Amino acid sequence: MAYDYELEVARKAALEAGRAILEVYFEDIEVILKSDDTPVTRADYASNALILDRLIHAFPHHGFLSEESTDDPIRLEKEYCWIVDPLDGTKEFIKKNGEFTINIALAKDREIVMGVVYAPVKEELFFAIRGEGAFMEKEGQVIRLHVSERLVDLYALKSRSHETIRYAELLAKHSERILVIHRMGSAYKGCLIARGDYDIYYNFGHTMVWDTAPVDLIVTEAGGYFRQLDHSLFKYNTKKIKNDNGFLILNRPENRLE
Repeated sequence: MAYDYELEVARKAALEAGRAILEVYFEDIEVILKSDDTPVTRADYASNALILDRLIHAFPHHGFLSEESTDDPIRLEKEYCWIVDPLDGTKEFIKKNGEFTINIALAKDREIVMGVVYAPVKEELFFAIRGEGAFMEKEGQVIRLHVSERLVDLYALKSRSHETIRYAELLAKHSERILVIHRMGSAYKGCLIARGDYDIYYNFGHTMVWDTAPVDLIVTEAGGYFRQLDHSLFKYNTKKIKNDNGFLILNRPENRLE
């Protein structure tokens, strides 16, 4: 398959970073506030350093964009750019609820062609290559992912740390269509929709490209629907790294809530 080598490097980097994160996870966690008042820990930095070291060593001519590193605009001149969130869901990591992930994606010409999401506590690694499907690896077994076919009695997800009134109102408006509402943290939400466990998630806040990059591909390759709230596709490795338009993830486009 195309991008097999890139996937293997990203997979190994994610697993290794997961081990480094868990070394901190079971200790007393020191929290630092960044300039935007978001939390960061030693685990974020350790994971970031490890992942970038592995990627840069293997792909020295690619571009790189990571949440915990200064953005180098030279990436915009590169055909390929790695997009990394070394610890997505730092608030969940601090709460020690296990709902955090490592996100690694590869963009080519503004589109994601390979993505990895690893949940270290759950020991679940989700991955996809464009045109080749989405998969989950756990306990040495690899299974192909596919979104659910539900059109009624839907299972919805809400953010554990970033809930908005607008989304709560939308769910209430369509309560007759929704059977279950569950809270969950990080990019893991999208992976659960790709796996068929849940069907709907809307995000009305702002996000960064590293929050969505690998999940976008994993959901899409699992047969799901991943869009900005205006239903336009995301573009990656652009000058703008912040998305103010929100996004939605659906198992089926027919399940959009208006």
